[in-house]
Amino acid sequence: MMVETIFFLIILLISIGPIIIIGIVQYRSKDPVGFWSGKEPPGKEQITDVKAYNRRHGLMWIVYGMGFILCFVCGLPFGGRIAAYLCMMEAIGGILGMIAYHNKLNRMYGRKREDM
Repeated sequence: MMVETIFFLIILLISIGPIIIIGIVQYRSKDPVGFWSGKEPPGKEQITDVKAYNRRHGLMWIVYGMGFILCFVCGLPFGGRIAAYLCMMEAIGGILGMIAYHNKLNRMYGRKREDM
């Protein structure tokens, strides 16, 4: 049982590490960051406060990654299957929450067309 737990934790950390790194890179970025793969991020002239916009996007990714670790750790006392279910709920719910938060950030920090 202990070997399986360590093995799953290593896989989790390898999988979630890049997500947390994306968050750190976005948090520190000087240029506006994007959310959707393949879509260009907004230009500096389209965002009212680039630093706050990037920090909130970065924190969003960091919290998403840490959520997986928290779900895994909280599910361990109940067994591996419960930990897996919690991680699946985090994946689906987290993505939906991130989409909603990204749209909120665009409304908060995006300039209106007439302002540009």
